[in-house]
Amino acid sequence: MDDEAPTIEQDLIRAIFKHFWIKKAQERERNEFPNTDALDSEVGAGTSKKNRPTSANANALKLSCELLRVFITEAVQRAGTIAEAEGSTKIEPTHLERILPQLLLDF
Repeated sequence: MDDEAPTIEQDLIRAIFKHFWIKKAQERERNEFPNTDALDSEVGAGTSKKNRPTSANANALKLSCELLRVFITEAVQRAGTIAEAEGSTKIEPTHLERILPQLLLDF
């Protein structure tokens, strides 16, 4: 890994993940069927998804940060190529819109 490459803070990624985990848990609670308590108790105490805290280990966060960094770098490079081909010195949102479908397929 290049020492000069910009990095994404692991705390930021952890906060983003935590935000989505909380939203998913709240969504599950809203959509919960009335009879799920009986199913959870049959499995065993403390084993239901609802009762387990969600977390990511340090290696998963590190990998997620690197993947996001590479994804953003690639998006900027591709959008820059499109902007340059059009004679522009600035990347506009339309350049990103044009490269996004293929970028998502590539990743």
